[in-house]
Amino acid sequence: MNREITGLSSMATRPILAELSDHLRHAHGIPVRFDAAGGVEVARRVREGAGADLLVLADGALAALEKEGHLVPGTVRPLWISQVVAAVPEGTPVPALASASDLRAALLSARNIAYSTGPSGTALVDLIHRLDLTDTLGDRLVQAPPGVPAGTLLSSGRADLAFQQHSELMDLPGIVVIGPLPGDTAITSLFSAGVLVSSTQPARAREVLDLLASDTATRTARARGMRAPGDA
Repeated sequence: MNREITGLSSMATRPILAELSDHLRHAHGIPVRFDAAGGVEVARRVREGAGADLLVLADGALAALEKEGHLVPGTVRPLWISQVVAAVPEGTPVPALASASDLRAALLSARNIAYSTGPSGTALVDLIHRLDLTDTLGDRLVQAPPGVPAGTLLSSGRADLAFQQHSELMDLPGIVVIGPLPGDTAITSLFSAGVLVSSTQPARAREVLDLLASDTATRTARARGMRAPGDA
């Protein structure tokens, strides 16, 4: 019997990897299991020596870990691109989001704005700074705890506008996804993968990595709100 391939990933790719793990088990006979957590937490685990075969993270975080020697050289590859989207509680007015002016108006009219940890949250804070709204919105920004979708702050009443990766918001109950941010305010994240040096099955891990980059995996990613790097 094949030994299980284990992986670590951030929350944004959890739904895709769960579906793909089922596919790999049934279609290819390869048992695969990913443990998902906030990206910062996953990077900490890797640096502290967590044992796993594969790592899937935002490209910047993965590149830093590769540089530190935690990934097998030559195994890192891009997988999927994710967009940050805006969302509001179900049953509330849905603001327009067709232009940067619309986005600015939505931000200014929100009582509390939820955002996530990790690269997408950092990018949103940077965007608010670029829009010269840092001082105006500072007290209204509510960061979700690591590993907790920002959209849950909408359904709990702690925020009335939220921003996060589409894959993390699309299936949450009690919210409405408005769509990606317009024009040059758009926030995208590239998620990449590689084989960890802690892998006890590096050849099998490479095989799984090839399958994660396959057309079948790309179709699954598209259905879950992401796209392949080569997509227009």
